[in-house]
Amino acid sequence: MSLQKEIKRRRTFAIIAHPDAGKTTLTEKLLLFGGAIQEAGAVKNNKIKKGATSDFMEIERQRGISVATSVLAFEYEGIKINILDTPGHKDFAEDTFRTLTAVDSVIVVIDVAKGVEEQTEKLVEVCRMRNIPIIVFVNKMDREGRDAFDLLDEIEQKLNLRVTPLSFPIGMGYDFKGIYNIWEKNINLFSGDSRRNIEETIEIEDTDSPELDKLIGEKAANTLREELELVYEVYPDFDKEEYLDGKLQPVFFGSALNNFGVRELLDCFVDIAPTPKPKESDTRLVSADEKEFSGFVFKIHANMDPKHRDRLAFVKIVSGIFERNTPYLHVRHGKKMKFSSPNAFFAEKKQIVDTSYAGDIVGLHDTGNFKIGDTLTEGEKMNYRGIPSFSPEHFKYINNADPMKSKQLEKGIDQLMDEGVAQLFTLELNGRKVIGTVGALQFEVIQYRLEHEYGAQCSYENLNVHKACWIDPVDPKSEEFADFKRVKSRFLARDKRGQLVFFADSAFTLQMTQSKYPNVKLHFVSEFEKSSKTKRINP
Repeated sequence: MSLQKEIKRRRTFAIIAHPDAGKTTLTEKLLLFGGAIQEAGAVKNNKIKKGATSDFMEIERQRGISVATSVLAFEYEGIKINILDTPGHKDFAEDTFRTLTAVDSVIVVIDVAKGVEEQTEKLVEVCRMRNIPIIVFVNKMDREGRDAFDLLDEIEQKLNLRVTPLSFPIGMGYDFKGIYNIWEKNINLFSGDSRRNIEETIEIEDTDSPELDKLIGEKAANTLREELELVYEVYPDFDKEEYLDGKLQPVFFGSALNNFGVRELLDCFVDIAPTPKPKESDTRLVSADEKEFSGFVFKIHANMDPKHRDRLAFVKIVSGIFERNTPYLHVRHGKKMKFSSPNAFFAEKKQIVDTSYAGDIVGLHDTGNFKIGDTLTEGEKMNYRGIPSFSPEHFKYINNADPMKSKQLEKGIDQLMDEGVAQLFTLELNGRKVIGTVGALQFEVIQYRLEHEYGAQCSYENLNVHKACWIDPVDPKSEEFADFKRVKSRFLARDKRGQLVFFADSAFTLQMTQSKYPNVKLHFVSEFEKSSKTKRINP
């Protein structure tokens, strides 16, 4: 198959949502419809009956939440689908923000009872700023929840989206009878039997047909007709170009737990979702169908298989074809590297692949050569940008709790920080190590993983820091900058890349520092050469 055809049949997307909206369950059911798994696991009430396929870390299985992005791939009707199932919990938001740099579209999952929640707002804002095409899936329709029109209004107002329903519910909760599929002009009757993979689908071109009354009853049929009339009057017609430009967001209703409305979502997604999109590098715009390979590392995961202590770099292929055992240029190191066993993913299951195309995610075994944001090419010297580190919200000193295991602790911290689970800072004054995280739960994850994956133990001490700001002096040799470093020496640190960072203990200190030293610019993201748009992505 030609390069063009292979690229056109690829769809790479992320599923994003607030915790417990049903994101991981939806991922499972998409895999089920794609024939990739035979039986779906359920993540419910923190008790795992069968571990969800995409939650492969031990701590995820114990807590019943996703703490790391997992990559899953499967084929559906001749289309190669790459799903990135992201953590919903706000404490792991940075992993999700980085993942959004590697996808071409997203599906946002919303709980019908809870509506739009805080974390969903933050994630959708990032998608909007990057003009990522969005499909909304309103989940848990078999439970009592909000009125469909109220929910659509809330989605438009809170998420600043322009929506158009492509399916519409018939009732809800105990009265839930099914869904009218506006996209395909048919009705799906709800049986309430979650063991059935595909529910009954009946073609109905004309909703005025008496057949509708026979199927769902006269009262429900009349209500549906009135609601559909309102839908057609109030909401715009679906326009694929507007969807691809991020200006129109289709909405589907269903119940992922009961496999209901999932196939309709998947069928429409395959039809309308974008093929791999071009990506901006620091030198030019790179198109997916260029012959020469290029890609970037958006995630690093250590110890995916604890028995083998392996470390994988997740690479999103932006252009061309990636081939096994072919030398590629690691741009930051300026050296060529070969990869004898690149992996395609199915959560923790991996298989070696000989050839991958633009849009695919490949895992490369890494001995410490890669950092998040690294670029690989066939020889061209360029870097893909826009994978910043965000200013952490929580800070703690990290101490070694077992002096006999200092090497293990050092290695563990080094590798976990390369993964981007948190950020490591070294104080200029005394060399003490400080861990900064977006969410407090990350400290627990780091402690757990250090002990179980590296055999090291750590303890924490609280550190009063309001914000970490990356320092960007207008003139590094100026007296003003020298004075800033002298006065603020107790609050200066270096990040893992050696960039200078200022720890502000309060919003007031930050304000005073900025007014006293106007030529010392302070930034909340590490990639401050980017535009102010990037700076606003502040979890």
